[in-house]
Amino acid sequence: MNKSILPWSSLVEEYVAYRRKLGFALTSDADLLLTFARFAETMRHEGPLTTELASQWARSSKLETPITWADRLQRLRGFAKYCQRYHPSTEIPPRQLFGLASRRLTPHIFTPEEIETLLTEASSLRPKGKLRSFTCRALFGLLASTGLRISEALNLTRADVDLNVGILTIREAKRHKQRLVPLHPTVVSELQVYAQTRDRMIGKTPLPFFFLLDSETPVDPLKMSNALRFLCKKLDWKPRGDHRRFRLYDFRHFFIVRCFLQFHEQGIDVHKAVLQLAVYVGHSDVASTYWYVTGIPELMTIAAERFRTFSMEAEHE
Repeated sequence: MNKSILPWSSLVEEYVAYRRKLGFALTSDADLLLTFARFAETMRHEGPLTTELASQWARSSKLETPITWADRLQRLRGFAKYCQRYHPSTEIPPRQLFGLASRRLTPHIFTPEEIETLLTEASSLRPKGKLRSFTCRALFGLLASTGLRISEALNLTRADVDLNVGILTIREAKRHKQRLVPLHPTVVSELQVYAQTRDRMIGKTPLPFFFLLDSETPVDPLKMSNALRFLCKKLDWKPRGDHRRFRLYDFRHFFIVRCFLQFHEQGIDVHKAVLQLAVYVGHSDVASTYWYVTGIPELMTIAAERFRTFSMEAEHE
């Protein structure tokens, strides 16, 4: 089959539609591939996709780092393979032309004291007397106490939050999975207070979402990220780790790391407990849960003590 390369935007749209029929969302990749299409059309590139064109596009990113360029090329490879079906001379960019496409960045791990301070400060967010401060406090507290993904928390409807039995129903988790998330009684109490405050301040609304703002609109994750960063800046905090800014995802790291610490402190078999933890946070395998464990001082101390014990036992064998 011979298919015309130009216009590139049409070919990208065709590729995205093809992949979505196979069940792939391609939410961020679709936008990124359209930037490639616009770049190729601006360059008036004729003929099949080449490694040189792909390299030039990768380097055109505002973030001038090899890891960013490598990531862009990695996500372009699928599209290149699709093009190769119609144009055998299409070049597929090498996997490590700019090095590894990804590496794990050390996250900021909040301390329990920081979480308490943050929730207290959230109550003072302006404008006073509006729902924003109550929503931020309740949402940040829920993320820190359950390890929910931000999308899971914001997609919760009132029907999903059963405060009588203290269980959340996560209906649209990662990979379209569903799960039940039991809540600690203290979390239930906080959410009950929030729900009462929300209903008193905005009254009846046709929107089903549990978390709302004064405008009676669903909560925007970007606004919540900005609120978190505003509070951290107000407290004069600096991120510990590789990220330049505080992220809502840091709450998920906090929860999982604290669970591992509690397992050790309570003498619980970590290898058994992690199976339950993986289910609780919505992981399909325990490897994904272990991925979150970061070398914070407490965990490093435990690891060092275990290694010392192991070494002493080995010497006496």
